[in-house]
Amino acid sequence: MIDARQSNDDNPTRLDVVYDHLNTSDDARERLAKAKLAFHVNIPVRMDDGSLRTFEGWRVQYDDTRGPTKGGIRFHPQVTAEEVTSLSFWMTIKCAVVDLPFGGAKGGVNVDPKSLSRLELERLSRGYIRAVYDVVGPDRDIPAPDVNTNATIMGWMADEYAQIERRQVPAVITGKPLGLGGSEGRVAATGRGALQVLNIWAKREGKSPEDLTVAVQGFGNAGYHFARLAHEAGYKIVAVSDSKGAIYSDEGLDPEPIWRHKHKTRKLKGMVYCDASVCEEAAFDTLTNDELLELDVDILVLAALENVITKDNASKLKAAAILEIANGPVNFEADETLEDKGIAVLPDVLVNSGGVIVSYLEWVQNRSGDYWPQDVVEKRLAERLDREAEACFQLAADKKVSFRTAAYIQGIGRIAEAMGQRGTASYFGEQDGRKSA
Repeated sequence: MIDARQSNDDNPTRLDVVYDHLNTSDDARERLAKAKLAFHVNIPVRMDDGSLRTFEGWRVQYDDTRGPTKGGIRFHPQVTAEEVTSLSFWMTIKCAVVDLPFGGAKGGVNVDPKSLSRLELERLSRGYIRAVYDVVGPDRDIPAPDVNTNATIMGWMADEYAQIERRQVPAVITGKPLGLGGSEGRVAATGRGALQVLNIWAKREGKSPEDLTVAVQGFGNAGYHFARLAHEAGYKIVAVSDSKGAIYSDEGLDPEPIWRHKHKTRKLKGMVYCDASVCEEAAFDTLTNDELLELDVDILVLAALENVITKDNASKLKAAAILEIANGPVNFEADETLEDKGIAVLPDVLVNSGGVIVSYLEWVQNRSGDYWPQDVVEKRLAERLDREAEACFQLAADKKVSFRTAAYIQGIGRIAEAMGQRGTASYFGEQDGRKSA
């Protein structure tokens, strides 16, 4: 498991920079060095052919100082304990950056979900909740969708939890279908929030959407909704890509028909996943994913997976700014290169926080039984992001640091403050000194 003090991990390197700007107690550094709980499970699943397969999974709760932990569950063949731990750390920072009353967590199962039938996928989803039941709950740890999971899968998981509890507990999981207690506005929340952060940055830079070209790497749910909303706002989307390829047009693309084309034949596994690719949209030029990353555009949007930009390709980037919708798409060494090149990086812990903000709003609605229309949810999302993004950008300007460092200062500062209010070594040492005096 990851120890955030280890020099071979990118988290501590970034933390060292942040701690230089904070009067952080040794207690806070010690508590943020390791995850509070790392739960490892093996999930047996009966396959359609009668055979039994076992899938390895994890749930990591990094820190719960500011409230119950919160974080998604991903299904992916490359999921590891280390990856889930890193993601849970980022969730801890993210929730604090936007001042949510949550800590951070993450879950994952090592599986290629596209190789499973719909029934096998449901059995795995329900099996995961049975396996982690003892460590999740609406007051302890609230899962949500992540890579290769969606509202349908969250619905199965919430239903399984309810069956174990023998009562309805909708607040145990967010990102559910509307009929099962989901929130209006949740599906597009990550993309909508990312666009809002970009708008705030552009306004501070004196730029208008109509003057900015955008390439989007990753055309899943978050990337699509960002691209759709950005196109509607006047940004010129010149390229989009998924795992199979990319398309480009210097005249600009309309994401909506491309999305429809990508999903017009949903043959794979009962409409849970889709086989089609954006590169099958033959009316446009095709690119490789690497070529898309190196386009000369104003904004490069990274909405796929982590570690897309490394020291090996960072020097080839020509974009003026990077918008991180995925978790951890730029590693620490690449950050240094991009900063030297003058490429602004709008960091994931702020940019993709729209999803967890609306997840929080879903959790509040579930607990109160008072459900809000979409315009109310979007208004509350906008108000929080306006406040927190402006504070982050102003902090970067005041301290003359990168946006990522500013976001970490904002988030870790809040976590450290909460930890300090429970007492520190300095406080207890003073008490001992008084007694001995």
